[in-house]
Parts: sequence; C-alpha cells; structure tokens
Amino acid sequence: MELTHDLGLIVLDSCTELGNAVDKFIQEKKNRKESFLVETNQIRFSNGEGKVKISETVRGKDIYILCDIGNYSCTYKMFGFENHKGPDEHFQDIKRTISAIKGKAARITVIMPLLYESRQHRRKGRESLDCALALQELESLGVDEILTFDVHDPNVQNAVPLLSFENIYPTYDIVKNLLTIEKDLELDKEKLLVISPDTGAMDRAIYYSSVLGVDVGLFYKRRDHTVVVNGKNPIVEHEYMGRDVKGKDVLIVDDMIASGESVLDIAKELKARDVRNVYVATTFGLFNEGLDKFNKYYKEGTIKRVYCTNLTYVPQNLREAEWFRAVDMSEFLARIIKRLNEGKSIAKFMDATEIIQSLIRNVDKYEH
Repeated sequence: MELTHDLGLIVLDSCTELGNAVDKFIQEKKNRKESFLVETNQIRFSNGEGKVKISETVRGKDIYILCDIGNYSCTYKMFGFENHKGPDEHFQDIKRTISAIKGKAARITVIMPLLYESRQHRRKGRESLDCALALQELESLGVDEILTFDVHDPNVQNAVPLLSFENIYPTYDIVKNLLTIEKDLELDKEKLLVISPDTGAMDRAIYYSSVLGVDVGLFYKRRDHTVVVNGKNPIVEHEYMGRDVKGKDVLIVDDMIASGESVLDIAKELKARDVRNVYVATTFGLFNEGLDKFNKYYKEGTIKRVYCTNLTYVPQNLREAEWFRAVDMSEFLARIIKRLNEGKSIAKFMDATEIIQSLIRNVDKYEH
C-alpha cells in the first residue's frame, strides 16, 4: 500500500481565488478545519528581480503548486513602472518555488491549468519549442507530476516520457452548467448540432456530440499563408461541412478563445444559415482583444451564451457580461488533488463519458 504524506498546497499569487476555493473543498472532504495552504511570499525587487520565500516547513509533504500562467492582472513595480506579469514570469515563479522547497518535499506536483507555451506545440522550420523545453526543465528540477487541462496538443508530453503528465478535460462540468442554465436547450439530433471551429478541434467536437447524442459539423479555416498578423496567418474564409443547421441550436466547442475572431466569424456564418441559437463552450477564455465585439454580437442576437471555466483569470467585466457564464472547476480540482494525495487512481476523472450520460438521463427524467 502506498504511503500517504501530509498534503500541502502552494498557491501562487496568479491562482489565489481558485486555490483558496480548492483548499476549502479539500478541508471539507477530509473533515479538517485547518487550511492546507503553505505560507508563501513572492517578492520583487525594484529592478525587476524576484524570489519566492516559503515561511513554513515542507519536509516530507506531498506538495501541489498551483499557478495560472495566463493571469495578466498580476503586477509589480520595476524602476517605478507598473509591470504586468506574462507567462514567462509566472513560469519563473514556479521554478523559484521549486528551488525554495530545496528537495525537502516527499513529492512535488505542478498544476498549470493553462499549460505554459502550449500554443506553440510543434516546430515549423527554425523556431523555438518552448513548451517542450519547459516540461524538461520541470523534470530536471525534481517535479514528479504535471497536471494540466485541455492542452492544445497532448503530444507535447512526449518531450518528458518518464514524467507523469495528466491532461484533464472539463467536459462534465461544462455540460452540467449548459444543461442546468439553458432550460430550452433540447438534446435532440433534429434540434441541436455540435460545431467544430476548425479541423484541430474536431476530436473534441466528436466527443461532445457522442456524449450528447447529436450530430457534428465542421468549419474549415482558409488562411492567407503569405501574411503574418499578431503571430498568425489571417483567416480568409470559413467553409462549412456538415448537416443543414437551419432552425437548430448549435454548440461551438474549442479549447480556448483568444481574440475570439474565429468563433464570432463562425457564429455570424451560422446565423446567416438561419440557426436558432449559438452557444459556445471553451476551457479557457482569454479574450485578449477585449469584449466589445462579443457585447455587440450578443446585442445583435448572433451569440446566445459563452461558457468558459475559471481555470484561468476571469476579469470582473467578463464575469458581469450578460452573455458569459463561468464554470467553476474548484471542487473538481479538489477531488483530483485529494485522490492523488491518498494514492488513489484518477482514471474516472480522465473519461467523463459515463457520468455525463448519467447526468443526461437524470435531466431527461426530471423534464418528463
């Protein structure tokens, strides 16, 4: 039988809200009144250099480090200027934390819901492959396991074949919120269609369609490969392949919304084909070009609702948007951490098919 060590949560500043909620759920599940949080201080000097100080013992503990590398709201002063932390600086704080532990922990698990540099997942010519290098760096620092969610390309784990790497999907929680909130949404092949916004998201769309028992359609992005704008080739046109969508509700599923340009263009194309309502479900909502266009499309009736998890930073103006719903993942993450700490399998969290189908059966039973 595997030995269970005392659990310790190191929640970096980027992940405070989610980490505190996770801590409370673990306390409830373990019937304990004391917090599992390890007191940690992230310090910045006026020239931009930094360090992490751990103020209590971690010797022999099972340590879980939570960091949101996408949280752009974290700031620090450098030469009198207010700087916002980017992914590189958040990742550096993870390494500083591991360095501060100094090998005293029994086990170290790094939880990066949004995997560092995962959008650049394969080489196309002479260019860096930062995600693979980062994973190898964590392995060399003594990390035992990495937990992440809906990684852009799971094959990146091949960079660290001997490291435990768990890629988890939030499908159940997203579907549960969707069915709970959208009372007029019917799980019927003639009334609902799942849409993949591109070929890369097709596997995800097929999974959603299979568990919901509906058909799937695909949009193909034609890009201008002679031009690069903001690090990517601009989309020339979206071409649709699939069943007629007229009069149906559609659910667009993807791993992330970055600028939102692609999702909104597809929503516009679908509305031109006389769909009833356009719903969007995504793991990470970055909205890095603001919310104005989403607000406009919502007011025009082009989109009905957007569902995103709280696994990365959700600013207040996004929380308050009428068209947005945040899917809380804190209890789900707490369950996973608790099971890992107790040496139990998390296999049932890796494939949500059975519990989603049970949820759907209960919804059908309740409605009828």
